[in-house]
Parts: sequence; structure tokens; C-alpha cells
Amino acid sequence: MLIRSGQFAGMAKVSVRTLHYYEKIGLLKPSFIAENGYRYYSDDDLFKLQRIIALKNLGLRLDEIYLLTVDDDRKSLIDSLKLQSELVDAQLDRLSSLKETVDKVIGQLESGEEDIDILRLIESSNYEKDILDNYRNGHNLNVRINLHEKYGTNRVKWFDWLFKEMDLKDGLRILEVGCGDGSLWKGKSVKGEIFLSDQSRGMIKRCRDSLGNDYSYQVFDLEHIPFKDNYFDVVIANHVLFYAHDVDDGIKEIYRVLKDGGFLYASTYGKRHMAKIREIAKAFNKRIELSRDELFSKFGIENAKELLEKCFKEVRYVPYIDELRVTDAMDVVSYVLSCHGNQNEYLNNHIEEFKKFIDGYFENGFLKIEKEAGLFIAVK
Repeated sequence: MLIRSGQFAGMAKVSVRTLHYYEKIGLLKPSFIAENGYRYYSDDDLFKLQRIIALKNLGLRLDEIYLLTVDDDRKSLIDSLKLQSELVDAQLDRLSSLKETVDKVIGQLESGEEDIDILRLIESSNYEKDILDNYRNGHNLNVRINLHEKYGTNRVKWFDWLFKEMDLKDGLRILEVGCGDGSLWKGKSVKGEIFLSDQSRGMIKRCRDSLGNDYSYQVFDLEHIPFKDNYFDVVIANHVLFYAHDVDDGIKEIYRVLKDGGFLYASTYGKRHMAKIREIAKAFNKRIELSRDELFSKFGIENAKELLEKCFKEVRYVPYIDELRVTDAMDVVSYVLSCHGNQNEYLNNHIEEFKKFIDGYFENGFLKIEKEAGLFIAVK
């Protein structure tokens, strides 16, 4: 059954103007447009609109909602509902914690206490923002990983290759800085004392939820590692060192906590890595910057050896040979929207247009994207 836009808007408790805007940005299009311009929506459209409203009420931006609702298959729906469930659970935890804190402060005030826990009350009120930041960071990381996993031509995927190149014997004391969601360790088995760290508390939670309690987890940044000198046999920094405020300080801190003869495994990429995507985004809108900094200029293939040799006596480089052959332009759109730059500012209302623009770069049914990444192995 088809429903006129006015009635449809009333059923969903939104304005017709909102429907027109969602249609304009490609978020929700009517199932049928009559010759007289009347818009008609279906029951499936109503279900999708309800998903959009639910995600928007949870605090997600429209570009994030677009990516969660672009596919109408069962898996996409399940993923969307799981996300809603996770965010609702997290918000319930936040509200429960907030109520406990409010009740405690009330009790303190009523009893005349002077040392009142107002700071914790403020921190609790900011927890919802932390939830959404955690979602965004995790979602964006997964989008970038999935593009490489889905379209990489090297039969050995990145994390499997990385694990193979690192000499991780049983019994070692290992630290990974900037572990993200723990992708390196999924499906792997190493018997040792393994510490996984990240500066994001949300990422550590995702990591723990994914990997369980066989690892030790800590929140800190790599320039302030809270361990004593000469403590670790191995430190792993997978695409991390270029995020340090001061790369030299980060390298010195890793050097400090490594034992003599210990190994640093530091992966990075070069200036040609994924350059095709940057080129396409710039061609679409010259104001788009996919990163606030050129990370490869801070610690990349071109200068990493020189930076590491300031501390380490032996440094060698192992390249990872791969390229992407992308067959779905929407995956490139998702990748671009996941980046750390200003792209969302210029793409939010032009996602469909951007997708068609990317399609124009396809040859023989795919878009070829050059990669330039690898692993530096340094010995103390």
C-alpha cells in the first residue's frame, strides 16, 4: 500500500519538510512520484524512517545514519538494530550510574558534608558523549579495516601478515600501544604476558568485549607509558606512532620500556598510500581534507628509519605488497566519511552525488587504489 507524504509524515510524527530534506540528501526517497509531483511512500519506507528517527534520537549524525541505512538487506537491519541495542544499554548504564551519583550528592548535602562528589556528577553527565564518541571511533575504524579486508588483492590479509612478520614466541612480555579494537589478536594464540593499551577508554572496552580476559588492558597514550624501564620484550605500534604529539618522545618512551635486545614492531604507510581516494575527494571538492595532518610526513615509510635510528641500533623495513580493486563505490564513500578530516562538512548533503562521481573513475568494473604500507622492525 502506498501512502501520500502528508499522511506518511503524520504516521511517523515528522514534518513534510523533513521528508523533503531526507529525499534531497538521499537518506529516504519515496517509493513512487506521480506525474503531478505527489510523493508516495510504502510500509517499508515507514520502517526505514522509524530506524532513521531512532538513530537520530540516539545522537547520531545524518551522514552516520545514511551509512547504517543505505542497505535494506537483513544483515544491515540486524547490524543497525544491534547498534541501537548497544547504545540503549550503554545509556541505561549511564542513567543508572547518574542516579546513584545524584542520590549520593543529595545524601551528602542533607547530612551537611563539605566534601561533595560534584565532579563525579559532572563526569556522569558527560558519559553519553563518551558513548557516541566510542561508537564513532569504533565504527570508523571498522569501515577502514573492512575496505582493505574486502578488496585487498594480497591473499594474506594485513593483520595475518603483520602477525607472521613479528616473532612473537610464547613466554614474552608484550605491549601493544594503540591497540584499537584488538583486531591484531583476533583468532591468534600467544602464551605470554600481553598488555593492550589505547588512549581511548571506549576502544579498550570494545577490545575487552571482543577478546575477553586473557589480556591486560590499560588506558594511556604512548608518550606516557606507565611501566618501568627495560620491562617488555616486545612493543607493537600498528599505524600509531604518527598520532603522537611528538614522535621522537613516543619513540624514546618505547625505547625506555624495552629490554636490551627487545623488538619494536612499528607499521606505517607512505605518501602514495590510498592517494587515489584523496585525489577523488579533492576533485569533487577542492576544500576537502581527509586528514588534519599528513600523517606519513610525521612517521611514514619515507622517514621512519631515520627517526627510529636516533634510538635503535638496528632498523629494517618489510613492505606489504597489496592494492585494492573496489567494485562498489559506496564502500569508498563510507571510507571517506570515516576519515579524520573535514569531509563531512562538504559531503553531508551530497552523498548520492559523490557516489556517482566516484563511479566515473571505475575502469573495467573496478576502481584500482594503490597501497604503500609496511613494517619497521627495530632492535634495542
